[in-house]
Amino acid sequence: MTTTQHALAHLRRPRLLIRAAQHGLVDYNRRRDLKRVLSGVSVMSPSATVPLLMEREDALDALRQSGDASYSVVRHVETLIALMGEANLLAPRPTPA
Repeated sequence: MTTTQHALAHLRRPRLLIRAAQHGLVDYNRRRDLKRVLSGVSVMSPSATVPLLMEREDALDALRQSGDASYSVVRHVETLIALMGEANLLAPRPTPA
């Protein structure tokens, strides 16, 4: 397990945030959504994108926990959706026998 996979496996967030992101994952389109979530950064490989998304999500979670007025639950859910979508692309695919 890589460091990124380990960090994702041990990510602990409120159930409501995770459930909202799981529902949004159905409509995830990386070409459309990554530009918005990463503020115009060009679409890169999932292995390059996941660490960026993890940093952004961690910053959003810190805002959430501190009760900061600038915290946006919508932005947090969008970031979690993108993080889950990109992580799914990193997951090893079974090879046909």
